[in-house]
Amino acid sequence: MKKVIKLALVLVCVMCSTSLYAQKFARINLQKVISAMPEIKTLQSDIESFAKELGEQLEVMQVEYNNKVADFQKNSATMNESVRNLKEKELYDLQQRIGEFQQIAQQDIEKKQMELYQPIHVKASEAVKKVASAAGYTAVFDTSMNALAYVDESSVVDIEAAVCTELGIKEIPATPAAN
Repeated sequence: MKKVIKLALVLVCVMCSTSLYAQKFARINLQKVISAMPEIKTLQSDIESFAKELGEQLEVMQVEYNNKVADFQKNSATMNESVRNLKEKELYDLQQRIGEFQQIAQQDIEKKQMELYQPIHVKASEAVKKVASAAGYTAVFDTSMNALAYVDESSVVDIEAAVCTELGIKEIPATPAAN
């Protein structure tokens, strides 16, 4: 019985070590691929137009505030104290609303960007999965995240070109120089 267990243990060890050497690894700079996707240009123009709309609303609020400040400065000498205090409070409240609007607008822009980016990222990830599965890769490392401390470049294959082809991207952007 002990011989059977030892033999089984040796057999499992041999199979595990053999399968470890049979694994194939690949790498990709997913951010580079995503930046080459045509959907990114649409995302950028949508975000710019959304931000422009919010900027126009902010500008209207700012003009209203500036007009009220100018009116207050012009007429404050002739106002009685209670009216002056009321106008000061009104200006303070308007200034606070402008600040709140700026914060909410920035959050809305970030939320919209994430909302539009998510399907693009999913599409790129699905293309990576499809290419990796078809080529039999066990793991694909995303080099844009710099999550790996060390990778032996000779033991991994760069699948960037294959993923770009899968996504229909004809021109692959150049890799930026390392610092």
